Amino acid sequence: MAALAVVETPSGKDALAEGLLDLLRPAVQQLDLHVHSVRESQVELREHIDNLASELCRINEHQKVALDLDPYVKKLLNARRRVVLVNNILQNAQERLRRLNHNVAKETARRKTMLEASGAFTPRSPSKP
Repeated sequence: MAALAVVETPSGKDALAEGLLDLLRPAVQQLDLHVHSVRESQVELREHIDNLASELCRINEHQKVALDLDPYVKKLLNARRRVVLVNNILQNAQERLRRLNHNVAKETARRKTMLEASGAFTPRSPSKP
């Protein structure tokens, strides 16, 4: 069984790091887009819950027959509270993803600059070998 040797040269480490960054960047960006769309739907859901709760309160005030809608209003407000909580968690996760994406881009640019300065990296066009 042949063992894989890890290349300890700076260019080998940089190539590995850049490969990992290139591999992770699309996943981070896609996750960021999904979190953003979920947050938008959470805001929309919160608005619908608010509208429904106010409508139930209005109906309850104008009813001649005493219907006890307060438990339903409380359930809606509890659901709204949970939606806000989830939205805050998603917002924090999205902010972490943005910082991670920014740090990845910054580190990639720094490494490319170091490689170009050392002369180990010469950009080539894909059509020219």
